[in-house]
Amino acid sequence: MRKRARVTIIGGTTASGKSRAALALAQANDGVVINADAMQIYRDLEILTARPGPADLAAAPHRLYGITDGAERSSVATWRGLTVEAIDGALAEGRLPIVVGGTGLYLRALMQGLAPVPEIPEETSQEALALYDETGGSAFHARLTAIDPEMAVRLNPGDRQRTTRAFAVFNATGHSLAHWQRQPVDQPPYIFDATVIVPERTALYSACDARLEEMMEDGAIEEVRALIARGLEPTLPVMKSLGVAAIASHIGGDISRAEALAAGQQATRNYAKRQTTWFRNQMSDAKMVAHYGEIPI
Repeated sequence: MRKRARVTIIGGTTASGKSRAALALAQANDGVVINADAMQIYRDLEILTARPGPADLAAAPHRLYGITDGAERSSVATWRGLTVEAIDGALAEGRLPIVVGGTGLYLRALMQGLAPVPEIPEETSQEALALYDETGGSAFHARLTAIDPEMAVRLNPGDRQRTTRAFAVFNATGHSLAHWQRQPVDQPPYIFDATVIVPERTALYSACDARLEEMMEDGAIEEVRALIARGLEPTLPVMKSLGVAAIASHIGGDISRAEALAAGQQATRNYAKRQTTWFRNQMSDAKMVAHYGEIPI
């Protein structure tokens, strides 16, 4: 059964209505909703990441929401392993697996497989980040070129995330990241039915703006205040969630509530724009719709 099992994918931009579509689909087809949003994995920001609320959780089974503490660093490999388990669990129960989220890298890893890059020690990754910040992008890129010219030629010195990742992989494994990327990937044993929700730009931006305003009314400021009180490392993924930086600046007295809202809305619109571009370029084989109501239930 596993080799021919069908899995539904619903991707989309932030504030596109993909979670509503997944819930409706799950209710109509005895489905299980499985999270593919990198921030909704963390339990600290239920409001600001728009995690499904109590009514949604009661309406249909949900998996992989709020399962990781903000002090931890999740990864695409960890998420993929958990997701395969959740899919297989749903199939064993005779339910339809519905994977929904806006983190394109996660969806691509599930659908196309993942290069077998060994787990990189956190200490090694942090050392690379610290060296980048100490030396600057150009000097760090020169160091990467000295040990891994194959990856260095592919990467821009200003790309902190990717250059430090390549540097850490080489130091931890003795091989270029390019070497690992050439290895056979673990192909998923499913047939995917993928739909991507990409609303018209004006409607999308309006939804982004309205949702953040509603989140701030519903307690997002208090949520960020509690997160800050934990004293977490600022480089942790949860600290980079949309809206956190702007709200933190307001809590610190640097900007007004209105300025924090405007800054958070701008950051959200920018992110939605990047998501739109990614989905159109990287998931062109999926069915593209402008509204969640266009997905057949």
